[in-house]
Amino acid sequence: MKTKRLTRVAMLTAIALTIFMVEAQIPAPVPVPGVKLGLANIVTVYAMFLLGPADTFCILLCRIFLGSLFSGQLMTLFYSLGGGLVCYTVMLVLRKLVTKRQIWVCSVIGAIAHNIGQICVAIWITKTPALICYLPILMVSGIISVFFTGLCAQFLVNRMGRIRCNE
Repeated sequence: MKTKRLTRVAMLTAIALTIFMVEAQIPAPVPVPGVKLGLANIVTVYAMFLLGPADTFCILLCRIFLGSLFSGQLMTLFYSLGGGLVCYTVMLVLRKLVTKRQIWVCSVIGAIAHNIGQICVAIWITKTPALICYLPILMVSGIISVFFTGLCAQFLVNRMGRIRCNE
């Protein structure tokens, strides 16, 4: 990687990780495992639309691994990785289909994919198919919170789009 590109990826990873760690200190709005605001997703969506898939993948993997390590919850690595990779794949496809005014839609659909990925990993790890009953709660809470984060990401992309990011 060129120095500027590496610095940009490192800086966005640090921002996403900081947001993730601060958010981890906020009590969950509902007492359901896996429900959170997902504010670090703002950085992921921003990177997907302005930096591209390779840099976004690097930022996502670093945030997931370091977030699990720093929070001391290594088991969450598997859930976050499963959800994150499914979300990343969906956003990769949607990136080509949505306009700059529809980035929030990509964020919402990505969150739904993330929840499905997390539940699949949880069912696989625990061998408990009944965990599927958490999916509707995760979906509703995810859509509500990610609508806000998606709008934030869209605002950032539209404002920061004037700055040349791919050098």
